[in-house]
Amino acid sequence: MREVFHQSLEDVQGRLVEISELVAIAIEKATQAFGSSDVSLAEEVIDADSIIDDKAVALDELAIEILARQQPVARDLRIVVSALRMSASLERMGDIAEHIAQLTRYRFPERAIPKGLKSTFTSMGQIDVQMAQMLTELLRTQDVSIAEELRNLDDQLDDLHVSVFEKVLGENWQGEAMATVDATLASRYHERFGDHAESVAKKVVYLATGDWVDTNVGTA
Repeated sequence: MREVFHQSLEDVQGRLVEISELVAIAIEKATQAFGSSDVSLAEEVIDADSIIDDKAVALDELAIEILARQQPVARDLRIVVSALRMSASLERMGDIAEHIAQLTRYRFPERAIPKGLKSTFTSMGQIDVQMAQMLTELLRTQDVSIAEELRNLDDQLDDLHVSVFEKVLGENWQGEAMATVDATLASRYHERFGDHAESVAKKVVYLATGDWVDTNVGTA
């Protein structure tokens, strides 16, 4: 029974990695579509989001089954409960990638990126993609040094998010109302994607070390 239980825990980890890999692909395609107004690529992200959702639901069902049948305690219990929370964050990251893709589709054939902000959103997209790839590696290896790199990248993302707001609220901003809305939404999506990645990283560090580092990360 104990061997079966540990196999189930390994299955949980494997599924988290699989979902994270799909999220990394989704955000890479979404940011590429957003930057180039590639509506076909955006549609791929939108269509594939249901796969991420289904795999997250399946993982949750497995975790709940483990809780019901195995009644884990101590560290094993923390692993299963944390997996449920990480699954929710990863599923939300997939949704955010879909939202970025939807902005591309809504504005097609026009560009969704407002004038004067292309370089900023290019940087935000690159950071999100990098964070998603690093998060997958963290989930696969539990190498806690990756978490520190993720925190640093999230700080950069936050700074870029602030710069977008400063731009659209500045006296020299000449964008129309729709451009302002697009910039605000897109910046928020990118920033929240990073926040969820950091939130997952924090849970992995806690499981690996027993230390809970307060990074003041939300999960909305």
